[in-house]
Amino acid sequence: MKTDQAIQQFHLQVKTELEALKEVLQWFEGLVFPSIPQKMGWQCEVALVEAFTNAVRHAHQNLPKNTPIELEVKLFPSFLEMRIWDQGQPFDLKAKLQKGEKEVSSLEKEGGRGLQFINKLTDELQYLNLPNRRNCLVMRKKYV
Repeated sequence: MKTDQAIQQFHLQVKTELEALKEVLQWFEGLVFPSIPQKMGWQCEVALVEAFTNAVRHAHQNLPKNTPIELEVKLFPSFLEMRIWDQGQPFDLKAKLQKGEKEVSSLEKEGGRGLQFINKLTDELQYLNLPNRRNCLVMRKKYV
């Protein structure tokens, strides 16, 4: 992943609960929509929603609700970067994406498509396993 100097950087921390999605959306829409094209903003918002709900439902499913999920958005000259940190069990992103591609054709399966949506809506996707039981999903979308 290419790195430039961020023009702006925003940070939010919420509890592990789906109800926090409203706060996440208000935060994201307020800082991003004035700055980037609307279509790109909607694509990034869907990716962010999928990533956040995955962190709540999967990464933090057995953790207390007060376990924080951290979100960061950075605006760069040529792309937008979104990061979500969780404290769940790490996973193999590449393997999940490959497995998901095989299962996407099955419309009967409920759920399990979030990473596929994120991958299709963003230009770069990376999963980092960090020290202190922290993981970070990094999503980048180039300006169009």
